[in-house]
Amino acid sequence: MAKALFLYSSREGQTKKILNVIKDEFAEFECEVVDLHTLRHQLDFSQYQRVLIGASIRYGHLNKKLYQFIEHNLAQLEQSKVAFFCVNLTARKEEQGKDTPEGSAYIRTFLKKSPWQPKLIGVFAGALYYPRYGFFDKMMIKLIMTLTGGETDTSKEVEYTNWEKVSLFAQKFKEL
Repeated sequence: MAKALFLYSSREGQTKKILNVIKDEFAEFECEVVDLHTLRHQLDFSQYQRVLIGASIRYGHLNKKLYQFIEHNLAQLEQSKVAFFCVNLTARKEEQGKDTPEGSAYIRTFLKKSPWQPKLIGVFAGALYYPRYGFFDKMMIKLIMTLTGGETDTSKEVEYTNWEKVSLFAQKFKEL
């Protein structure tokens, strides 16, 4: 049976949720899911026919552990069938193209900072989980959402993820 490795960096869980939806579309693969933040050993990509990395934006940045992982595994990333997706709240603005690699400022920054240049990149809108946030995060995210025209009711949880788009990305990933 073919194997796939799914790696993620998630703060509130939406990136992992998206990754698991993609994983469900890989029924013909034996899938291993690994949190980049808890990874304690070197991975051998040659065991996998596909590798997917998903990471979320928090306060405008991807987690530094993602960049460290890329630096330590650059040769394997460049030699394997690997895709990348980024989850952020700005991608909710699909009508402005913020949900595309070309229209995402976060992807442009990632591609400038990263020595790895993925062949397949997805950009998905995340979710607001106001009731789950601590006071500081709740107020900061509310301020950001006020400035960007988003949801500011801190009693709500709002999922912006376009699941159809996630499914289309999963199909492209299978075809790598």
